[in-house]
Amino acid sequence: MTGSTAAARELKAGGSLKGRVRVPGDKSISHRALLFGAIAEGETTIEGLLPAEDPISTAACLRAMGAEISPIAEGDLIRVTGVGLDGLQEPDTVLDCGNSGTTMRLMLGLLAGRHGRHFVLTGDASLRRRPMQRVGHPLAMLGAEVRGRGDGNFAPLAVQGRRLRGAVVGTPVASAQVKSALLLAALTAEGSTTVIEPAPSRDHSERMLKAFGADLTVGGEMGRHIRVQPGAQLKGQHVVVPGDISSAAFWLVAGALVPGADLTVENVGLNPTRTGVLDVLEQMEAKIEVLNRRDVAGEPVGDLRVTSGPLQPFRFGEDIMPRLVDEVPILTVAACFCDGESHISGAAELRVKETDRLAVMARQLKAMGADLDETPDGLVIRGGRPLRGAALDSETDHRVAMSLAVASLLASGDSTLNRSEAAAVSYPSFWDDLARLRT
Repeated sequence: MTGSTAAARELKAGGSLKGRVRVPGDKSISHRALLFGAIAEGETTIEGLLPAEDPISTAACLRAMGAEISPIAEGDLIRVTGVGLDGLQEPDTVLDCGNSGTTMRLMLGLLAGRHGRHFVLTGDASLRRRPMQRVGHPLAMLGAEVRGRGDGNFAPLAVQGRRLRGAVVGTPVASAQVKSALLLAALTAEGSTTVIEPAPSRDHSERMLKAFGADLTVGGEMGRHIRVQPGAQLKGQHVVVPGDISSAAFWLVAGALVPGADLTVENVGLNPTRTGVLDVLEQMEAKIEVLNRRDVAGEPVGDLRVTSGPLQPFRFGEDIMPRLVDEVPILTVAACFCDGESHISGAAELRVKETDRLAVMARQLKAMGADLDETPDGLVIRGGRPLRGAALDSETDHRVAMSLAVASLLASGDSTLNRSEAAAVSYPSFWDDLARLRT
């Protein structure tokens, strides 16, 4: 997402939050439902798909290669007519991934084994600055050929489809994007592939690929070894996308912080590889109840009720980071209102997201008067210091935009937010929901 000429959004301080809210569909699951449906046989229907910019970028790339995908709009049942494992065609144009790192990284795995076909992927200015060798290097162990700027690290990227070979690949980081790219490439490789992670990352790809019919097994300590045997045809499925816990996190923190708040976030995905934010909120002694637990299409789901109360400082590091990396910005806001010092470490990954989220959150919260320091891989936040209203900027990052919105509710005066439209990347109705829930 590039700069915007839109007027700064006014953020009023004060008030409370009450009511029920249903957050958009999980972004990770939405991407995967489109991708797997496109290479399956027959029709895939998707209920609750996130109608935001990133999944729309994925759909556009797949359409350019021959998959039929119905228009994506909120509330619509999305239909994907798959072309089979080897049916994606060489497009007659560059594939534009927009601002979506997930789209670009998973596309590299999807396209690497399309023998004899050539693909070029690009994105907006932000995405072209994000590192891609973390995917390109492991894929090369299967025989993939990915070229780009900066020795293949930056888009635009050229993928020359090759006949891939199975291999045992250890990923350099615990990243669901890296793992998923390898699993997609493994579907058409010659021989089995085993992906070994240094720590477990979110497992939506494994769950969904098995549901689509892939010959995939998970083993090893904590499920860190994922093996794919090629040859199985994927079959179209009906996918129900639960609410994104990364989007729910903004309401959970807001509900815990804002005096008198009482919020229920409905239909939230509770996949254990994604619920690190609940563990940290429990450490903070936040008042959160899980209601109506159930399974939907193989994913655990529940409703989360949160009420306000005093919060304790927290400390977390690298071991939990794969389970809450997207929630670090809003947890940084929460730390500002804890009575004591909170520590976030092992979060260097946030420096290569849509923005350098550690630097951006530190810069914006300091403008509000927060007392915090950056470290190479995290933040130290000394809570209990009142925040004041300020002129803020999302710096084009959706999670920063929504985190600052929560911070502004508790400031001593009103704020303004430049580039607030960034929230639409993952949560198009965020500002409407905030206005509806305020009392």
